[in-house]
Amino acid sequence: MAEDLEEDFDETEISEDMDSGHSGGGSSGGSKKKLIFILVPVLLLVGAAAGVYFLGLADPLLKMFHKEKPAATAPAAEEGKPGQPAPAAVFYDLPEILVNLNSAGRKQNFLKIRVSLELESPLDVPKIESVMPRIIDNFQVYLRELRIEDLQGSAGLLRLREELLTRVNSSVKPAKVNDVLFKEMLVQ
Repeated sequence: MAEDLEEDFDETEISEDMDSGHSGGGSSGGSKKKLIFILVPVLLLVGAAAGVYFLGLADPLLKMFHKEKPAATAPAAEEGKPGQPAPAAVFYDLPEILVNLNSAGRKQNFLKIRVSLELESPLDVPKIESVMPRIIDNFQVYLRELRIEDLQGSAGLLRLREELLTRVNSSVKPAKVNDVLFKEMLVQ
């Protein structure tokens, strides 16, 4: 009979704890669980939405809801009309340039480079040809001051490309060169 009373007492104690919302550790444990069950799915949804947006998977959906104004489409219509092909890029190859690099030791280091210029229009080709000696001179003056360390890695090539683009655009000033493309580059 004593055992029956103990079982009844334990069952009533457990049922009272469950009814009152106590889980033995206080009421903060239940609210923490609720917070976790709410925040985790919300954060996952926000992260998934950001991922879809930045990967470009949401572009078709965004285009359905975005309607362009006629004034905003006017410049785009000039670029690529449906009936006309997009303007082709114009490339101009510069002659090969061979320079010795700036070195501290007795050993000479050489740079052999061939580049191609991306022009904005085919009408710029005669302008480029008319100032070709100036372009070659600007390139050689800059390239002769480079050290091997300046050309190492992708950051070095990026700096070289930007510097050559700046120099060629200053040489051909009313014309515009969009990019300098490396065709061959040899450091010896």
